[in-house]
Amino acid sequence: MGKKRKHSVAIVPRNDDTDEAPARKRTLSTVVEQPKEVQHKHEEQENGHTLFRNKEKVLVLSSRRITFRYRHLMMDIVGLLPHSKRDVKVQSKDNKAATLNELVDLRGCTSCLFFECRKKQDLYLWMSKCPSGPSVKFQVKAVHTMAELKLTGNHLKGSRPLMTFSSTFDMHPHFQLLKVLLKQIFCTPKDHRKSKPFFDHVFAFSVADNHVWFRNYQINVPHQDTDKLPKGALDKMTLIEVGPRFCLHPIKILAGSFGGQIIYENPFYVSPNVVRSQEKRAKAGKYVKKVKAKQRRKTHLMMNQVEPDELAGIWKE
Repeated sequence: MGKKRKHSVAIVPRNDDTDEAPARKRTLSTVVEQPKEVQHKHEEQENGHTLFRNKEKVLVLSSRRITFRYRHLMMDIVGLLPHSKRDVKVQSKDNKAATLNELVDLRGCTSCLFFECRKKQDLYLWMSKCPSGPSVKFQVKAVHTMAELKLTGNHLKGSRPLMTFSSTFDMHPHFQLLKVLLKQIFCTPKDHRKSKPFFDHVFAFSVADNHVWFRNYQINVPHQDTDKLPKGALDKMTLIEVGPRFCLHPIKILAGSFGGQIIYENPFYVSPNVVRSQEKRAKAGKYVKKVKAKQRRKTHLMMNQVEPDELAGIWKE
């Protein structure tokens, strides 16, 4: 067989001295736009001022042996926060401060929501700004998940919420700190990749009986025409509850992340173990009253014995 011919390849030398910018791509109609990174850099350096970009990310995780209702509540909150990340369960008896702060750092987050379940019936929620703090410990009460409520409200998944706070949050220093912490954790950052640029629901935080109550409402705008409503037509808008519902009872505020000096401690907080022991004592008091009544009846019969009747056995003979 004959040998194949070798084709000579001409090597063209490159001139690296030219600093010409690559030509911009064109389509049939318009020029292709610049990449988003270049646009963001241009916006941030506009007028010589760097613009602030909110890069808040929240890590949501739970402890082991969490019940299904509390797990469903956690998943509902994850669905409301497009800037959240999930992680595996953590053993709550271990050193929470070191373990959780390391997990938050590895996942590239700035805040943490840790659902801690004890005795399969008590739920505690830790809100923390990592790694420097502060952190707040709540007891979660009056839990109603979206699967339980079956409400008629609905809104887009990933849309940004409007946040409302009652006037009580501005009256006390610890509530002011809670307001700032709730804003930073529950508010969806602008231009987040998983968020939608719409405001179609409201997060309502209100204080009653030293508890923080959470509600989620849909903003319903009833209009039949395709035209938008004017800005002054707020009286036609209505709120429809979506869910979930829960109540937060603040226990203490710490200076660090999951630890540190205690800034505030709630004097009205009562542990659920104490409440259950008081209920058991109340039930035990009823049993003690029954035992004492039986003992009094026996002593009364012994002290007042009936004398035998003389005519009791006449008809037997």
